Amino acid sequence: MTRWGKTVFLTLVFGMTAAPLLIVAGVSLNAKKRMFFPPDGVSLRWFPEIFETAKWLEALTNSVVIAVSAAFIAVSIALPIAYFLWRHKVFYAKALFVAGLVPFALPPVITALGMLVFWGEIGFVGKMWNIMIGHGVFLVTLPLVMISLGLESIDDEIVEAARTMGADGRRMFATVIFPMVLPYMVAGYAFVLVLSMNEYIISFFLGQHATITLPVQVLASLRSGYTPVIAAVAVMFILFAVVVFSAVARFGDLPKLLGAWTPKE
Repeated sequence: MTRWGKTVFLTLVFGMTAAPLLIVAGVSLNAKKRMFFPPDGVSLRWFPEIFETAKWLEALTNSVVIAVSAAFIAVSIALPIAYFLWRHKVFYAKALFVAGLVPFALPPVITALGMLVFWGEIGFVGKMWNIMIGHGVFLVTLPLVMISLGLESIDDEIVEAARTMGADGRRMFATVIFPMVLPYMVAGYAFVLVLSMNEYIISFFLGQHATITLPVQVLASLRSGYTPVIAAVAVMFILFAVVVFSAVARFGDLPKLLGAWTPKE
């Protein structure tokens, strides 16, 4: 493919990717309560309504609390699994690693249905912590992969030097390993945070109209009538993801976090 052809191809791909985002952003600026594009007048009145209307504010609060907690749960599960597999090199390590990937590999509706049946059998449905645990388990794959990359990037000579200096397992983990994998943990936390904020199916199944998250509230609002507030919420989702991933890329060295790194000689 020629250079001109590559430019045209990349422009088309970028245009197709960016067009829905631009349309949603334009719809959120409508001056009247209509979802028109191009916007019928320009106004930012729909963004404050997210914080001023009780149902939207409650959904936003629920989503933030769930996302922050789910990301912590996912990282808390992923770290000991990844560390155990890296440290001990047991024969069933691959089986355990694959088990950590399974929840994210399955269709979300299957995972959500299984979780609903489980919580229903023990009598807990519609609780916020149901969704926290559900998101944490479903999205544990992301921090598991990220932390595993971080552990694999640790030079064996560093570990051997710590042992030579007399560090036992706990001290070596606290002073050597943990600081080196911390950026990968933060990156995994960020990925889960963003995806949990946007996750709908598990939130809908486990919330059971008792705990409403922002994506569930968006769908409920679409059923009752179109309003630019929905587009304003979508713009907030986009900006939130951009800010979080930009921070990860800026402070965390994104190529290194994604595995494009080898120990220096």
